Order: sequence, then C-alpha cells, then structure tokens
Amino acid sequence: MARTKEFDPDTVLQSALELFWERGYEATSMADLVEHLGIGRASIYATYGNKRDLYMKALDRYGEAMNPLLTRELSQPGPALPAVRAVVRRFAEEAANEARRTIGCLVTNTAAELAPHDTAAARRVELSWEHAETLLHSALVRAQAQGELPEDRDPRALARMLLVLMQGLRVTGKASSDPARVRDAAEQALMLLD
Repeated sequence: MARTKEFDPDTVLQSALELFWERGYEATSMADLVEHLGIGRASIYATYGNKRDLYMKALDRYGEAMNPLLTRELSQPGPALPAVRAVVRRFAEEAANEARRTIGCLVTNTAAELAPHDTAAARRVELSWEHAETLLHSALVRAQAQGELPEDRDPRALARMLLVLMQGLRVTGKASSDPARVRDAAEQALMLLD
C-alpha cells in the first residue's frame, strides 16, 4: 500500500518558489530546501525530482500566478494606452520598492542566472516574454485602432521595446538603491507612446 504524503505538495512547491526567488538557483542547496520546506530529501525527490526539476516546477508556478495578472491588466475593455502605461509604471514601482527590489522577478532572475546555459530555463523565459510581448502588442494595436496611438508608430516594435525596458527595470532595480533611476527610465520610455 502506498504511503500517504504528510505534506501538501502545492504548499511545499509555493514555499520552494519563494526560497528560489529570494536566493536564486545556485545559492539554494538541497540542505536549504530540506530545512526551509520541512520535508525530507527523499520526499523532495519522490514528489518533485531533483533540485533543478523542483526549480522548473516553481518557475512554472510563478508564471501561472503572474501571467493572469498581466492578461487582466492589458485586456480590459476601453482605452488601451492607459493600461499599457499602468503596467510599465507598476514594473517601475516594483523595481523601486525597497521590499521587492532585492528579489526582483523570478523570470528575469532565471534569464540572468540559468538561461545562458540551460535550454529548459531559457525556453521558459522565452515563453514568458513572448506572452508579455503578445499582450503588449495586442493592447498597442487596440490603442492605435482607437486613435490613442499615432498611426506612424509600430505596435510590434513598441511592444518589444517595452518588454526589454520592463525586464531592464527589474535588473536595475535589484542593483540600484536610487528609485528615481527606474522611475525616470519608465517615464522617458512612455513618452514614445505620445
């Protein structure tokens, strides 16, 4: 007879996500996971696989939580340009926020730490960025169709520029103690939408 798990796999996965998000992949050891999650190494392996497998599951969980927020923000009916501006400003504020800036964004952290040498991590990062770019592009196309964005602007190029800016805000926010740096950059970029 199979033994019943004495822990909630979803709760433990969320806890692992938080630890990886705070420390990063390399700086989190299996011993750290065992201590933080409160379950044995064998239980981690049996439920999630090795440390890398657990990280990938945590990264997937992160995307499942964050993607609907961005979709909601950029898919609202009505004027689209205010929603795009609000998203960029949210990213800037999160990057400037003392409590959040040091942990950044798990996708951005993964892009910097793992994607250059881990194809599975790189693919997850790319999928996340493609999703964000598609949402931004759709919102900008709507804004142009509604007369909010000048006709001579390229919604695809603007969406790509905003995606790169938003990721850059996250990286800069982690390393900079000057919140004006990310706020000013966001506001300057948003002037391209006028």
